[in-house]
Amino acid sequence: MAVADSLSAHPQKTDHPPEAVERRVADALGALSLEQKVRLLTGADFWSTYPEPAIGLRRMVVSDGPVGVRGEHWDERDPSVSLPSATALAATWDEALLERLGALLASEARRKGVDVVLGPTVNLHRSPLGGRHFECFSEDPLLTGRIGAAYVRGLQAHGVGATPKHYVANDSETERFTVDVRVDQRTLRELYLAPFERMVVGARAWLVMASYNAVNGATMTENALLDVPLKDEWGFDGVVISDWTATRSTEAAARAALDLVMPGPEGPWGRALVAAVQSGAVPEKAIDDKVRRLLRLAARVGALEGVAPAAPAPAQLPAAEAARLVREAAAAGMVLVRNQGDALPLDAASLRRVAVIGPGAAQGRIQGGGSASVHPHYAVSPLDGLRAALGQRAEVLHALGTRIHEGLVPVAGDQVVDPVTGTAGVHVRLLDARGHVVHEEHRDVGRLTFIGDERATRAATIEVTARFRAAEAGRYRIGVAGVGAYRLAGGGQVLFDGMIAPDKDDLAAALLAPPQRAAELSLAAGQEIDLALAHSVFPGTIAVAFSLGAEVPALPDDEELARAVELARSSDVAIVVVGTTEAIESEGFDRSTLALPGRQDELVRAVAAVNPRTIVLVNSGGPVTLPWRDEVAAVLLTWFPGQELGNAAADVLLGAVEPGGRLPTTWPSRDEDVPVLSTKPENGKLVYVEGLHVGYRAWARAGVTPAYPFGHGLGYTRWEIVDMAAPASVAAGAAVEVRVQVRNVGTRRGRHMIQLYLSRPGSAVERPLLWLAGFASVEAEPDQTAEVVATVEPRAFAHWAAGRWQVEPGVFTLHAGHSATVLTRQTAVNVGA
Repeated sequence: MAVADSLSAHPQKTDHPPEAVERRVADALGALSLEQKVRLLTGADFWSTYPEPAIGLRRMVVSDGPVGVRGEHWDERDPSVSLPSATALAATWDEALLERLGALLASEARRKGVDVVLGPTVNLHRSPLGGRHFECFSEDPLLTGRIGAAYVRGLQAHGVGATPKHYVANDSETERFTVDVRVDQRTLRELYLAPFERMVVGARAWLVMASYNAVNGATMTENALLDVPLKDEWGFDGVVISDWTATRSTEAAARAALDLVMPGPEGPWGRALVAAVQSGAVPEKAIDDKVRRLLRLAARVGALEGVAPAAPAPAQLPAAEAARLVREAAAAGMVLVRNQGDALPLDAASLRRVAVIGPGAAQGRIQGGGSASVHPHYAVSPLDGLRAALGQRAEVLHALGTRIHEGLVPVAGDQVVDPVTGTAGVHVRLLDARGHVVHEEHRDVGRLTFIGDERATRAATIEVTARFRAAEAGRYRIGVAGVGAYRLAGGGQVLFDGMIAPDKDDLAAALLAPPQRAAELSLAAGQEIDLALAHSVFPGTIAVAFSLGAEVPALPDDEELARAVELARSSDVAIVVVGTTEAIESEGFDRSTLALPGRQDELVRAVAAVNPRTIVLVNSGGPVTLPWRDEVAAVLLTWFPGQELGNAAADVLLGAVEPGGRLPTTWPSRDEDVPVLSTKPENGKLVYVEGLHVGYRAWARAGVTPAYPFGHGLGYTRWEIVDMAAPASVAAGAAVEVRVQVRNVGTRRGRHMIQLYLSRPGSAVERPLLWLAGFASVEAEPDQTAEVVATVEPRAFAHWAAGRWQVEPGVFTLHAGHSATVLTRQTAVNVGA
């Protein structure tokens, strides 16, 4: 078998720092004492590194998240542009668009004083139950790698560092801090390491984040994989940063290739690491290498005096332009998986009465839960988007149909008034141990998050007051969501006074999706009551998050459902918006089922029974089961599409733009059909027994038909692959140029994604039945034939064995098609020794 070393037939030119930068870095390093060097290797606080004025080094600020730059503050007063989720971005299969979005993120980062964005998340969709998969691109390593590399290029081209994460095999949330993932070397190299390799070797990422989990017995902040292949083999010259609190040791982590411990200022390094170096347990040259990498990053982002940054800071993108780009991206990622009888696009001129129904209709979900979330400037619901698009041409009416959000919702809007300022919102005071006010402020909403805010974390008590107004008569539940000690009074009585223990083992989940405690009050319409919530801050805490919330009176479920059905019956078209909640798709826990929550399936079936023009929008970050999919006219997957959800959905529904998406992950019919489902470790270990057979590869091996296969997606025209041509034989290590003739056989201009897959019947090497080898888009007018040229890289023919990449000589079959299960052309390619 031939050895294959090349990742790409056309590797990008590397951007190793010029000699002047390396000299500046060396001079700065040489001017530091051991204590100064070690100090730089732990964060100064939750979101930044230490400055060192003696060498002209300023602090560097890092920020979540992958689809919006939150900055150092996590509240509504510092909003962010909210982009589509990673699954939506991957569904575009559009690298040029990702580069443009990367530039937008860079602009947002610089607006907020951020040097490094903690993203993209490039773990794979090993199981659809993964709770954080909305934040990851795909089940396929090539699609993940190419989309992620474009993201990195777009961000770093404007002088802001990207951080591919979480290195590596952090593909589920259950026991994520401690789980030991057991995976063979070939599977690691071909699947889980492959996206990182593309972002390091091809896109030259400036940072990589080490994950919480262990791989094959060693926790990742101490794992040899940080050295080989990352630094040694791939030539990574950037910073390996820990996930927050992931560093568990002094000596083992320092001897490994971890460079920066976050957050700070506390951590396992500091004085203990100085002592370890002085005792000889950790060589000082290891410290020097870490600091050299940190200073190199500082030079790149413009934080080191005397050297120009790697790229000039981007111009601030006007809000309207940012909104247009996010709207374009959201529509480009929406996947039309069913369109019976060309139900879409809707003819706006023929519509008189439109029903917009469902729990996501008036308040769609724009993002997943956890550290990737941001406070958007605004969020357009499907209902508002359709009303704006249709204007006075049609009556657009709404019915909830069913509720899926259970429990308290943070108070906001016209529910509460700040008793001090008299404006909508709540009043917050921070008190010291003597009860003296050290800070006070107005907040617009009752959800409060203080991360990296020392005023709050060092306070003894945080007090929230508000005047609550009942919009209608009924039974209200008013309470608190949080962990720790709380006292809530309202309406002249104590509603809660006590400790709330975490209901999850995961720190992030306990912080961001905490348990609730509430009491019921009967209120008359217009009645006002004063609320006072006090939280005792635990000494030494680094983050505080809690909510003052309310659950308002609601109609009985059967009545809500009946109202929706009657509205659908009397409307020209019924648009039903279904989806998930933060209690289902969020950081910190995996899903227990793929079913939609509540009575949403029942709602869709009831609406479809009375209106044959039922269109369903699925507002989820990952796959859900759709048992009614063959009973409705059309199904459009919107994912979590960011702040422009409603406008983008209206654009697609009314035909202003085509739904541009193709599935980046397989959608099952039933949970029990999924070949790789469980994310639950056994005795602390999660064994990847399936090896290479993940995603569509596993479905092909199992011989089970999913609801919608990987790569599937419909547009508003139709396509036919007329011909394909590729060399009959190539040498090992050579790329293959493939030319595909495609005809638009529909009635309007469109864009299509041609997908190339490889297979190797009769191989002497274990392989998937097929694997994605390339893709390229094509646009054409009706009846026009266009040619698309795609490259299959040498790595697509290679496999990992005996510690190196090898190619099995012989005949591979190259397939061209529309999805992993619809392959209409094929040709043989003989790869030589």
